[in-house]
Amino acid sequence: MLFDFELAGRRVRLWQRPGESYNHVLMKALGYAMFVGEFPRLQIEAGVGLRYKPDLVAERDGRRAAGVRFEFWGECGAVSMRKVAWLLKHGQLERLALFKIDCGVQPFVRELRESVGPRYREGGRLLLVNFAPDVAERAASRRVGRVPEGWYTKTFV
Repeated sequence: MLFDFELAGRRVRLWQRPGESYNHVLMKALGYAMFVGEFPRLQIEAGVGLRYKPDLVAERDGRRAAGVRFEFWGECGAVSMRKVAWLLKHGQLERLALFKIDCGVQPFVRELRESVGPRYREGGRLLLVNFAPDVAERAASRRVGRVPEGWYTKTFV
């Protein structure tokens, strides 16, 4: 199924793939709306030639910082601790954002801290964005100029 969104003033068309929930599509859309202003090169589901394919990614331009290929990487919905740890250790990224809807923040943050060493999380590299349980109703029009702060909480891990 194809969904049309207007996100941060841009028309964005997203496919809901077989087995993918609408909430997963919505998190990609909302994550894009939240971060495209900060990362103008942000793309949705772009292949980057790594072990994993990101839901959201902003690749650095030609002026790479030492060892950094990606300014931003976003994962929506279910993600294993193994994948999070691998991305932070080997993914050459500055920031990893995990997008969830109505997750138990404290237990999830505790699990992340147990699974990923402090040196890979330092400097705000790992961010959890937890959307409100009714975010689908709040974004029902699929027109989101910006994601209001009341729709989510941010937790740096």
